[in-house]
Parts: sequence; C-alpha cells; structure tokens
Amino acid sequence: QVQLVESGGGLVQAGGSLRLSCAGPGRTFSSYAVGWFRQAPGKEREFVAAISWSGGSTTYADSVKGRFTISRDNAKNTVDLQMNSLKPEDTAVYYCAAVAGGSWGPKGLYNHWGQGTQVTVSS
Repeated sequence: QVQLVESGGGLVQAGGSLRLSCAGPGRTFSSYAVGWFRQAPGKEREFVAAISWSGGSTTYADSVKGRFTISRDNAKNTVDLQMNSLKPEDTAVYYCAAVAGGSWGPKGLYNHWGQGTQVTVSS
C-alpha cells in the first residue's frame, strides 16, 4: 500500500493563495502519476489536476486552469498544488491520489489515496 499524506490546507479569503503538498513513500514515488481531486459538501468528487511520473505532462480541470499549478519534486517525493486567485467555490476537501502505470489524468485508475486536507475560501 502506498501511503499518501496531504498538507497545506486551511482558511483563506477569496483572491488568496494556498499551496497543497502530497508526500509519498520513498524512492518509488517517482514511478507514480499523481492527481489532485476535491469534494465539496453534497457534491461528487471531481478531478482538479494531474501530473505524469516524470513531471513532463500535466492536465487541469477547466475550472482551475490558469489559477492552479501542479508540480512535483521527485527528489523530495512530493507533488504540490499551487492554488492562486481562490474562489469560494474552490472550498472542498482536497485529496491526492497516485497510480503506477499509464492510466492517469482525469479518468485515471488511481488506486492509492490520501486522507484529504480541507480548503475553505471565504467570500
């Protein structure tokens, strides 16, 4: 089992920024593609962003494109989500997920999930 730990959530005013981090296991984390997802109260979980194992490819949901940036540092075994220009509708629990192999992106077959971190954006 791959253990993922999210951090960096919190309360921020609209227009502000937060940086989420997903920490993975040792040296094998670099072989996993990683995605960020979020779930707001009463809503289904939705895709936010994803990054390939090398970091060379990324993809974003239309709702966050231009505001969020996903990146990874395989030397530190972390994948970060920089969130700028936050809106109240970005309020949700954010989860990182990982998958080894080719099926990543919005409909990737992620089989390892973190516990989530709360992001609250006040208006």
